[in-house]
Amino acid sequence: MSNISAKLANRFLDLIGWQVVGPAPATPKYILIAAPHTSNWDFSLMFLAGKVLGIRISWMGKEELFRGPLGPLTRALGGVPVNRSVRQNMVAQMVQVFNERDALILAVPPAGTRRKTPYWKTGFYWIALGAQVPIAFGFIDYKRKQVGVGPTLMPTGDIEADIAVIRDFYADITAKFPEEKSIVAVRPRTPKQHTESTDKQNR
Repeated sequence: MSNISAKLANRFLDLIGWQVVGPAPATPKYILIAAPHTSNWDFSLMFLAGKVLGIRISWMGKEELFRGPLGPLTRALGGVPVNRSVRQNMVAQMVQVFNERDALILAVPPAGTRRKTPYWKTGFYWIALGAQVPIAFGFIDYKRKQVGVGPTLMPTGDIEADIAVIRDFYADITAKFPEEKSIVAVRPRTPKQHTESTDKQNR
């Protein structure tokens, strides 16, 4: 069935003029950046690319989506529930999920919205750092009509330096709506946050 799905996905992308770029990382667990994100088409293209590359892409969703009759379907489509009502934050929850699973490819759109933002949300980075998994540069390039996975980066804990590497990769990736492409940058940290991050690196 997986081979059939891959062939159908590849055929569809070929019909609409898109090329899948890979290969995907061989490691069974990693964060997959999904960027730039300016259109509802982005997830569909990334999902189809995942089929072609032979990877099962998972995504985070609020816990309510997994209740009731649609719950099994949501999980089957790769959904991972996040409980926002507990004290444990989203990063800690996802680190725990990574630690509990033998395989998990978690796609995260760091912009968090289809609108242009001055900063990326950094949850994806802290999840990868906490779970000690690499970050793969998933991309959707509407100018070249290419979708797939680029290089990977193992987070060092120096988020500013690591984001600079990520920024260089996405600099010439064209969004569906270029004017809405979010800036690849992180919000400046307070002295307390910087100290806490340094402490984590030194442990």
